[in-house]
Amino acid sequence: MARIAAIGEVMVELSPYPTAQEETREIMALSYAGDTYNTSVYMARLGLETDYVTRLGDDPYSEQIIERMHSENIGTTMIARVPGRNPGLYMIRNTPDGEREFCYWRGEAPARELFSDPNDSVRLYQQLQAFDAVYLSGITLAIMTEPARNSLIDALRKLREKDIKVIFDSNYRPRLWNNAQSAQRAMQTIMEHTDIALLTLDDEHLLWGDDTVEGCKSRYDSVPELVLKRGAEETILIVDGKESRVPVPKVKTVVDTTGAGDTFNAGYLAARLQGHTPEEAAVNGTRCARVVIQHRGGVIEKSLFEAEINA
Repeated sequence: MARIAAIGEVMVELSPYPTAQEETREIMALSYAGDTYNTSVYMARLGLETDYVTRLGDDPYSEQIIERMHSENIGTTMIARVPGRNPGLYMIRNTPDGEREFCYWRGEAPARELFSDPNDSVRLYQQLQAFDAVYLSGITLAIMTEPARNSLIDALRKLREKDIKVIFDSNYRPRLWNNAQSAQRAMQTIMEHTDIALLTLDDEHLLWGDDTVEGCKSRYDSVPELVLKRGAEETILIVDGKESRVPVPKVKTVVDTTGAGDTFNAGYLAARLQGHTPEEAAVNGTRCARVVIQHRGGVIEKSLFEAEINA
């Protein structure tokens, strides 16, 4: 079984929970989510041996996050617990077409201190050598200080030299960066040490003002495997310079697109790390995302996901 470690942040998630009995009052459902965490949950459900790297507090919600990971068979030995601290929180609001808006409270979250301590950085680097792949995102980079980001990228460079795959989802969120130029520099630097890049063309346009396939090829020509996600449009794969396209079937009822890209990534990586072709992996990623967007929240119930993915 392939082993993969994901690096990032888990937050408390509040999402709309409408009921017929409470039409005049907004009810929120509490869960836990975060882009690389969402992907980790679905990778574990799809058969990858998955561990998570983050920092949490010693509060009841951090404890529930750890318990949730254990229930999903996600390893937690690389999670540091920081006394007196709490995880970040975010709230989802959905528009009528299923798109979403977010409000965040995460400024003091301990995950922002990932790779800030040199001793912790060395320890994490040593632990990560036991894995086949490491997965992270643009949000992982954005929440860190610049020195910590450099420490992480240096660790990834050395891991890649040991034939451990580095997998990166750009996931650009402007509010998390000081400016676009800082994000561009960080993205370009990590792409030089990336084996599989999972990109969303909307994010590429937001960051670079260019969402063309040729633009992505030019910017990330050092990456052997580019996956260009385009929502309901066909997925574009560029593997060793060769381009192919994989159709995305229509979905009649879209309830909530939260986590769609994260779930696609899980399906794609589960297939790739289990020996399937990029095209087969893209089909699997789309199949997984289709299930999630028909339900609310970034992570849907395990029994529901497994029932629908195998239907």
